[in-house]
Amino acid sequence: MLIKQIYLPQMENFAYLIGDEGTRTCAIIDPAFDPQKILNTAVSNGYTITHVINTHGHSDHTSGNAAIIEATGAQLCIHREDAGQVTRLLTRAISRILGGKGSPPAGLILEDNDIIKVGGIDLRVLHTPGHTPGSICIYADGHVFTGDTLFAGAVGRTDLPGGSTRQLLESIHQKIYSLPPDTIVWPGHDYGESPSSTVANEKQTNPFT
Repeated sequence: MLIKQIYLPQMENFAYLIGDEGTRTCAIIDPAFDPQKILNTAVSNGYTITHVINTHGHSDHTSGNAAIIEATGAQLCIHREDAGQVTRLLTRAISRILGGKGSPPAGLILEDNDIIKVGGIDLRVLHTPGHTPGSICIYADGHVFTGDTLFAGAVGRTDLPGGSTRQLLESIHQKIYSLPPDTIVWPGHDYGESPSSTVANEKQTNPFT
């Protein structure tokens, strides 16, 4: 499995490429701000994008959906609780302000514990509400992509519509901290002292959990 962390500096975001080395197909998690950089990363590594996965519906994680899907025909995947948000007028307007486009509707509506198959890789959906009602993390073979649920040394904000501190902390403890301790945590923003962490490190040192 190939993992490429793609830094998007406008709001210190991370997008991710997860590639199956056997089929040379890949998924992109949370494209925003610079879809051409993301497309170039896939091409330069010899991968075809088959899936776009949004960890939640906020524009700073979805504004590149349209460009990636138009260029590749990839299937958009998002949790049921956030599926309507990506196509709302306000979300589309914010996406344009951020330099992107309004997102097309999702082709695959996700639920907790669903499996997204990318070539020979199984990506497991962990429903982790708190930042938004439909926030998810993606688990794959010792790696968890946490979106805006858990950062390296911090957690996602809960003061936006649909947010809940109680739900966020429950999600972190029940869904993320229950993973093997050496699981690598790949956050949605570069808000910590390092661009990644581990479940063990966050359980021991994260002051917010």
